[in-house]
Amino acid sequence: MRVPSLTLAAAGAALIAPALPAPATAVPPAERVAAREGSTAHDGGAAHGGGVAGAARGEGAARRGDAAPSRGAGRPEGPGRAEKAAPDERTRRAEDAVTAARLLARAGRCARISRGRYRTDAGRPATVPVCGTRDAVFWKADLDIDCDGRPTARCNRRTDPVFAPATAVLGSDGRRLNAETLPYIVVPAPSRRWDHRASGVRGGSVAAVVYGDRVRYAVVGDTGPRDLIGEASYATARALGIRPDPRSGGVSSGVTYIVFRDSRITAVENRAAAVAEGERLARRFLARH
Repeated sequence: MRVPSLTLAAAGAALIAPALPAPATAVPPAERVAAREGSTAHDGGAAHGGGVAGAARGEGAARRGDAAPSRGAGRPEGPGRAEKAAPDERTRRAEDAVTAARLLARAGRCARISRGRYRTDAGRPATVPVCGTRDAVFWKADLDIDCDGRPTARCNRRTDPVFAPATAVLGSDGRRLNAETLPYIVVPAPSRRWDHRASGVRGGSVAAVVYGDRVRYAVVGDTGPRDLIGEASYATARALGIRPDPRSGGVSSGVTYIVFRDSRITAVENRAAAVAEGERLARRFLARH
């Protein structure tokens, strides 16, 4: 069940203060819950890491550096040297690959950091703990569709009965986030159960979201109720192959959210920067056992 994710008055301070504002408490229509729980359809989704202008600085330089000749460029290689280097490179890349299976295995060991557990929907039992390592916090829950923020063709008051034209985090241009195009996740508002700020999580923090065999990177872009967990933007759901309709989309279980501690994308709307940073942090998360 999705509820309006924030108060409009508090949203404007999100880029200045590390804390995310508390949500509103209105309850959505009951029919959304039934429709979402009965929905198992997936759509094709967006491609991984769709780029935007203004990618993280240094990305182009890194690519150029990879292609730059070494000091010995132009010298004839000894017999078999090129043949040996090719499989070594393939092996290294395979070892570094961030896959859903590896992330799920790493997140399979839960050292609980929340004082209690969260509900996935109002009226459900509280079964979801927040777990943590020195690099990340994570939880396994459902995925409800957050369509809040800038009104678009697919996210507006007509398509979403509990639509709110605001998000707890603003873009670098001061505008509300666009749930239709920007992958973002929702974290619970601070409470005695768990205060995300104490775990190094704030607006713009980078997250890896895993569903099935897909890994997609997102930012923390909104807050939800203090006792509920498991919500992400229209764009996040679509990228994961989950039906993104705010009325009847989402899935009732099977989604893992991994938020990297003390990470932040300043221009939260920069998808390419979130992907690049997410992949780097995911590799570090996997490397530290």
